[in-house]
This record gives sequence, structure tokens and C-alpha cells, in this order.
Amino acid sequence: VQLQASGGGLVQAGGSLRLSCAASGRTFSNYAVGWFRQAPGKEREFVAAITWNIGSTYYTDSVKGRFTISRDNAKNTVYLQMNSLRPEDTAVYYCAARSLLVHTSPSKYDYWGQGTLVTVSS
Repeated sequence: VQLQASGGGLVQAGGSLRLSCAASGRTFSNYAVGWFRQAPGKEREFVAAITWNIGSTYYTDSVKGRFTISRDNAKNTVYLQMNSLRPEDTAVYYCAARSLLVHTSPSKYDYWGQGTLVTVSS
């Protein structure tokens, strides 16, 4: 499966962005899709994930209440709605997919999209 991430950009603190992750080659059925981010000089970290079949969602603590992950079956796309953005959210955001179950470790994901840069100015 090929993943295409989009939607990044420059936004002021407190603003919002919506990232998209579209799949091609096959559907997301039976996959878990996650969003990760990597800030300069830091390791890639888990942000949020969703199980495609059931729609269960998972978030890292720092984004709970601000970010929402969702899916659109018809468009075979996963979204990450990011509200109340903070400068510390600045990073390259990646979407990734793995079979069935969500995992918070990037090494457990088999398919990756290219990153999309999110920059939050103070």
C-alpha cells in the first residue's frame, strides 16, 4: 500500500490544520493507521492512531483534547485534525500503516508516507 500525506503548512499558535493520509494500491481495511512526528534533532514519536475496521482511536497525552484522528471509508483516507496548535507541535508529520493493531512504536509499522511539515509560530 502506498501512502500520501498532505496538509502541512505554517500556522500561528492557537490555529488549526488538517492533515490527510490517502492510501493507494489497496484499501486500509484490516489495517491500523498512525500519525507520527519528528522534530529536528528528536526521535520520531507517536501522535495518534486509528483501527480502520472498528475505528478505535489512540492519542499520545500531549495531543489529547486538541487533535482528532478520523477516517473516511469512501475516500480511503485518514485525517488528523489539529486544533489549538502550539510551537512544540512543530515537526514533520508522517502517516504509517500496519496490519490490524495499533502500536505506538514506529518500528512496528510497515508502510510509510512521505512527511508533511507543520510549523507553528509563536
